[in-house]
Amino acid sequence: MSQSDNDPQAVPKGKARYLFAALPLLIFAALALVFLTQLQSGRSVTEIPSALLGTKAPALQLPALEGANRPALTLDAIKGKLTLVNVFASWCVPCRQEHPVLLELSKDPRITVVGINYKDRNDNALRFLGELGNPYAAIGVDPNGKAAIDWGVYGIPESYLVSPDGTILYKKVGPFDPSTFRTELMPAIEAALSGG
Repeated sequence: MSQSDNDPQAVPKGKARYLFAALPLLIFAALALVFLTQLQSGRSVTEIPSALLGTKAPALQLPALEGANRPALTLDAIKGKLTLVNVFASWCVPCRQEHPVLLELSKDPRITVVGINYKDRNDNALRFLGELGNPYAAIGVDPNGKAAIDWGVYGIPESYLVSPDGTILYKKVGPFDPSTFRTELMPAIEAALSGG
């Protein structure tokens, strides 16, 4: 008879080893179930809730993008106007994809489009706007991302519809395309303009 046969803790230690070995598999299975449930929920992955919706917009005191011939982005630049605040960068491929939509929107006199240039080099941002056009009435430079953190930015591009009184009405994570422009942004703009 071996010593392990007399040890009452030998059997539980063996079971504990199997349980410990299976733990990563159990955690993976639980996470996979959560992700699968989210994927099958029918919700868009761009619908990330924002604690800022319905609250006053964070302070804006960003210096102008030198050479863009646009003013700095401050609260005064958006005060009293229905405004779309768009966070963009020259290195952001989806920003390029949504840019034609922003150019079209900037032609609508009922809304002001402003930009936060996020963690970008000045010359690259100017080249980006020179190549694609400049839809922004004001551009603020956010070289270290502090303003983006204040606004709750998850990734760029990101856009916020801000009412004339400074309340955030709508948030879009990811780029606008013609479909989301028509089905999401324009209804939010129309609702804001009608006082809804």
